[in-house]
Amino acid sequence: DGKRIIFQTGGEFFGALTKELKSVDLNGKDEKTLIKSKYANRIVPSPDNKWVIFSLLHKVYLAPLPLTGQTLDIDNNTKAVPVTQLSRDAGINLHWSADSKKIHWTLGEEYFTNEVENRVTFLPNSPDSLPPVDTTGIKINLEANSDKPDGVIALTGARIITMKGDEVIEKGTIIIRENRIEAIGEAATIKIPSDAKVYELDGKTIMPGMVDVHAHIGAFRDGLTTQKHWPFYANLAFGVTTAHDPSAHTETVFTLAELQKSGKMIGPRLFSTGFILYGADGDFKAVINNIDDARSAIRRTKAFGALSVKSYNQPRREQRQMVIQAAREQEIFVVPEGGSTFFHNMTMIIDGHTGIEHNIPVAPVYKDILELWGNSNTGYTPTLIVNYGGINAEYYWYQHMNVWENEKLLRYYPRGIIDSRSRHRTMVPQSEYENGHILTSKTCKKLSDAGVKVNLGAHGQLQGLGAHWELWSLQQGGMTSMEAIRAATINGADYIGMSKDIGSLEEGKLADLIIMEKNPLDDIQNTLTIVYTMINGRLYDTSTMNEIGNHPKERKKFYWENNNYNAAFPWHEESSGFMHTECGCHVGH
Repeated sequence: DGKRIIFQTGGEFFGALTKELKSVDLNGKDEKTLIKSKYANRIVPSPDNKWVIFSLLHKVYLAPLPLTGQTLDIDNNTKAVPVTQLSRDAGINLHWSADSKKIHWTLGEEYFTNEVENRVTFLPNSPDSLPPVDTTGIKINLEANSDKPDGVIALTGARIITMKGDEVIEKGTIIIRENRIEAIGEAATIKIPSDAKVYELDGKTIMPGMVDVHAHIGAFRDGLTTQKHWPFYANLAFGVTTAHDPSAHTETVFTLAELQKSGKMIGPRLFSTGFILYGADGDFKAVINNIDDARSAIRRTKAFGALSVKSYNQPRREQRQMVIQAAREQEIFVVPEGGSTFFHNMTMIIDGHTGIEHNIPVAPVYKDILELWGNSNTGYTPTLIVNYGGINAEYYWYQHMNVWENEKLLRYYPRGIIDSRSRHRTMVPQSEYENGHILTSKTCKKLSDAGVKVNLGAHGQLQGLGAHWELWSLQQGGMTSMEAIRAATINGADYIGMSKDIGSLEEGKLADLIIMEKNPLDDIQNTLTIVYTMINGRLYDTSTMNEIGNHPKERKKFYWENNNYNAAFPWHEESSGFMHTECGCHVGH
């Protein structure tokens, strides 16, 4: 009636366990709590205030809304009022028709509508028994073109680390037409098309773009995303051309992925699990007590565009096996996390998961583990940067690098985040690192030698630069530079099922690559000398992230450049260079 304002408290996903629907008068007074609901995400009253729809643990429900002056505590098991399940798997964007007679929601590319009178049995025109829930909605059929630049680019004269086995072309040429590699080989054998934009790269080194398969890339917010998502730029500037985010806000991460794919946003290729299939408590958890629960969880995740799901802390092995079975039926990868529980990790390998996320918390390992894992085809993303069972690699690199002086990083990162993490750093004796992430890294090397495909995962700890830290940490355990680069490229591409298109530089593959001043095979830390990144055939100058090549385009400003945010830090003008350590010497020397 226009006299009161109704609002929800407690957030939506990743919010308080109990959400409340409240009302106040137009002066913000006379607050009343109409509904409270544990595990609800969204609570939406009808325009006539007689009904409420709510999502709870992903599914959608309908109930009458008796305005008795008392708070209604409601969930899917409430007996005080009749509660009807509307969606089989999930629903978002809950809304009502203006006359309060119809309920609408979406799931992926489908739009669902139910009439209230058909979902209850006590209205004059209601059926005697409820029909099954709808499993198919109206197809929205929205199509958008994937971004693909036109033109030809020739990169010639450079050393090329192809990642096709151990192949290195000492003086090679790559021809990129639109977004794919048309030809690659010795410079003397490749004819450069007359219409190509040519880059002479004598002395430089080219390798595939890095594939970060455990990349939390800033997708936990909801609502509208920024047009220039700075974690995207930071990652591209430091050579990460593909990211797989194994835990994110579903709506946000697939929005980012589709905007990137269509060319509306600049960033790495993005794949994700969306919401994790969480076995512990939370307003986003996945309750899996039977195979149908598991199938429903896979269906709703796949509906949004996921190629993988993350089975995370499902407490019973049978629950984890149900997820595996449902995922195999629907052709979805399952990456699990055992919460630093060694026996969970081992049974995850035995049960056939795609890989293990985060390191196993035991090191060293012996013949039994090496033989089991080496014969399993289960991958390994150790994320040494957040090492379990010992001190993190992240501390090591903050300790050995003046991160706050890295001007390139600061161009793509809010200054306050960098300073708060790096200027007041934890200092740790070297022996603790030897028994921390370096010991874990040595286990990675042993597993790699036993046939386990080890991948790079930087966990979003420090966008862009963190991927290099993870790469270097893998080498600290004894991997050769080539082995470490393999973990950062083709292994990761294979892990997420994309190795036919990315991960190595071969004819017909997508043109994702990085160009460095120095050779990382001579010194793995030369990966930090990136001058150009190419993603999907578009070439960027990493010092500015302006597009060059056939489609020059200047990058617009980030918010901190527009509002002079960095000037709030009195030491901002101090930074004029970048040293690896306080004395300026090279890390590890």
